[in-house]
Amino acid sequence: MGKILTVGEIMMRLQPAGYKRLMQADSLDVVFGGGEANVAVSLAQFGEDVAFFTKLPKNVLADKCINQLRGWGVDTTRIVRGGDRIGIYFCEKGCSQRGSQVIYDRAHSSISEMKVSDFNVEEVLKDVTWLHWTGITPALSEDAVKFMRVLLRTAKLKGITVSCDLNFRKKLWTTVEANKAMSELVNFVDVLISNEEDCKDVFGIEATGTDITSGVISDKGYVEIGKQLFEKFPSLSKVAFTLRESLSASENGWSGILIDKDGSSVKSKRYLIQIVDRVGGGDSFGAGLIYGLTHGMSNQETIEYAVAASCLKHTVEGDFNIASVDEVMKLAGGDGSGRVQR
Repeated sequence: MGKILTVGEIMMRLQPAGYKRLMQADSLDVVFGGGEANVAVSLAQFGEDVAFFTKLPKNVLADKCINQLRGWGVDTTRIVRGGDRIGIYFCEKGCSQRGSQVIYDRAHSSISEMKVSDFNVEEVLKDVTWLHWTGITPALSEDAVKFMRVLLRTAKLKGITVSCDLNFRKKLWTTVEANKAMSELVNFVDVLISNEEDCKDVFGIEATGTDITSGVISDKGYVEIGKQLFEKFPSLSKVAFTLRESLSASENGWSGILIDKDGSSVKSKRYLIQIVDRVGGGDSFGAGLIYGLTHGMSNQETIEYAVAASCLKHTVEGDFNIASVDEVMKLAGGDGSGRVQR
C-alpha cells in the first residue's frame, strides 16, 4: 500500500469547557480539526502512511496546527503556505435534548482562496495510491471547486483510488450549488460515503421508510439509494452509509451499511453510544472504511471495523479519533464492556 492523501480545510476549534454554552463561557479551549484532517489523523493512528494537503497562512496559529498534525504522525510536507488566515469554528457541545451548535468564522481562509497555480499537482499526488476528500472542500469557494477538479482528474489518470464523503454543509452552500458541483466531481470517485440526509440534500435521493428525526432506519431504503447512486455515477464501486439514530444529543444508535455495485450489501452490528463528542464521528467511519478496504478485509469485516472505529471516536474529546487498530478490532470483535484495562 502506498501513501494515502487527504485534501481539505483544517480549522481552529474554539469551545467552552465541558458542556457550557457559548453565552456562559469566559474562556475557550483550542483544538484543531476538519473533515479530511480528521481522517488523516485517524489513519495515522492505524499505522498508515498518510499525508494531508491544504493551504495555511504563514503565522504561529498555522504553525501550531501543523505541529499538532505532525505530532499525530501525519505527513505535512505537501501543505502550501500563504494567504491571510486559518478558518475558525466555535463548537458548543449539546447534551440530552439540547443539540450541539457550530458557528463558522472561515470566510477568506487560505484554502478557500487557493488557486490551481499555487501548487504542483504532480508533486501533491506523488506516490499516492488513495485520495480522500469531502463535499466540504468544494463548498468553500469556486476556486476550491476548480482545484478539486484538477486534483481529481489527475488522480483518475494516475489510477489512484478516490473516496469521498458527501458531507453537505448548509451553512456553506445551497443544495442547488452542491448538486451542480458534486454531480461533476463524484464522477471521479470510486468509494462514496454518505448518510441519507446528505444524499437527499445533494442529489435529491432519499430512503423510503426512513425518518432521521425519529430515528427510524430502513435497510432496504438505503440499498435503494445505493442502486440509484451506482446508476448516476458509473465510476462508483462501493457506497457506504452511516446509520445514526438520534435518540438525543447524548445517546445515539450507531451502525453502518456497505453496498457493492452488484447490489449486495452488508450491515454492521448496532451500538448504543453515550456521546462525549460526536464531531468527527463520520470522519472516523471514513478512516475505518479506508483501512478495511486497503487491508484486504471482507465487506463485512470492513463495515464492522469502520463502525467500531467511529463508535470509539464518539467517546473522545476533540475532532481527532485517537484509537489504535487493536482497540478497534477488540470492539468490532464484540468486547464493548468498557472494563478497565490493567
